Amino acid sequence: MLINNGIVVESLGNEGSNEYKGYSEKEQIILAEFERRQKIKSIYIPTDDGKVRAKLRELGKPITLFGEGPADRRDRLRELLSNFDGTVTFSEKETEEEIEEEFYTSGTEELLICRRRIAEYSLNRARTRIARQKLESRIPLMKIINHRKAINKELKTYISLGSQICSDRPVGVARFSPNSQYIASGSWSGTCKLYSVPDLEEKHKFRYHADKIGGISWSPEATIGGVSEEAVNLITGGSEGDICLWNLKSETPISVLKGHENRVCRVEFHPSEKYIGSASFDGTWRLWDVATTTELLRQEGHSREVYAISFQNDGALVCSGGLDAVGRVWDLRTGRTIMNLDGHIKPIQSLDFSPNGYQIASGSADDTIKIWDVRKIKCISTIPAHKNLVSDVRFFKTAREEVLIQSKELIPTTSGIYLVSSGYDGRVNIWSSDDWVLIKSLIGHSDKVMSVDISKDNHWIVSAGWDRTIKLWGSETS
Repeated sequence: MLINNGIVVESLGNEGSNEYKGYSEKEQIILAEFERRQKIKSIYIPTDDGKVRAKLRELGKPITLFGEGPADRRDRLRELLSNFDGTVTFSEKETEEEIEEEFYTSGTEELLICRRRIAEYSLNRARTRIARQKLESRIPLMKIINHRKAINKELKTYISLGSQICSDRPVGVARFSPNSQYIASGSWSGTCKLYSVPDLEEKHKFRYHADKIGGISWSPEATIGGVSEEAVNLITGGSEGDICLWNLKSETPISVLKGHENRVCRVEFHPSEKYIGSASFDGTWRLWDVATTTELLRQEGHSREVYAISFQNDGALVCSGGLDAVGRVWDLRTGRTIMNLDGHIKPIQSLDFSPNGYQIASGSADDTIKIWDVRKIKCISTIPAHKNLVSDVRFFKTAREEVLIQSKELIPTTSGIYLVSSGYDGRVNIWSSDDWVLIKSLIGHSDKVMSVDISKDNHWIVSAGWDRTIKLWGSETS
């Protein structure tokens, strides 16, 4: 008698008959088949196809059958081994699994000095921030709630206040200056332009990049007195792999940082202004010294292109995100990875640290925003943010965080109170950072929204789009 997969009842033998004594013939067949399948599951088969072929050759069986793939070959070998009495072993060499190891690249003396400076800078910033947060914990809850309600009420009145065509190609990124009086836009034509706020008049043009500008960042003290107009005020990253350093007087860059082997996407100033971070399609992010215009660190760690980068406000941490759908949080003081942002199912397009120092927002091509807590080392919230790819996320941050932090007045902070996002569904969304509830959806672009930013004075939002425009948003009373 045969059953479906070709087992012969007689092959069960006397031992099986004694073992299953008291069972009917049909029940004996079922129990024997169950036992055989359990045995098959317990058999170890190497995942290396070469080792599977070698074992088949050793057993005198065909190495491969017509139309058979590696997975089918493993199943066939497992089936064959299940019919052997005793234990079938593979050699130690065959069963040895590849062990994933951390590897280290020797750093330069300049990098060591950089890490020490960042440690000193960040520890002082963190000490002041924590002191402010302790003071805030003494503020009555109702005062905080009323403060946030007033801000949310204002945000709900935001409308489109102006629009400006910037280029003959899509505008990939737009960023407010620290004094909130200018907007820098970067287009896919390779041109960076400066516009005044709120009239959106073109004030300056920067020429260097031949193609897409993927990132723009202002020096934290630019336009508010900390940096002269002749010094480095602005940086841009382009598709040719270069990073340009600009002042506000010239149309040509002060300096060009070369080293990336592929397109540069997002670029960011370190809070100390002394360093620059850049993310690139060459699979690395890099750290540069502004004063010497030299590369300090070439950091690998992503399996695919790196698209986004963001520094923590204290300056101790940096987060990178890429097309491998994974984000990594790095400690700049030690060079170690302290957290993986593993949860998105599609590429990470944008990242931003909250001013509170421990939360990170990540925007992804899976249409969601995830909020991560560095203290808990996990995702604490997932926002179904857009109906298409999330292109940019930005927390509201004041221009001079230290002024707010060092103030002894017991008033609730506004910095970090809300988050904005842009998406390929053509919308700009404003989210409360308390419960991640949608406050307002701004509709005006005729196509994908590529980038979004918030002015440091909390009066404006700017968005850049595939429709070649930048749009200014604000309250009706602005």
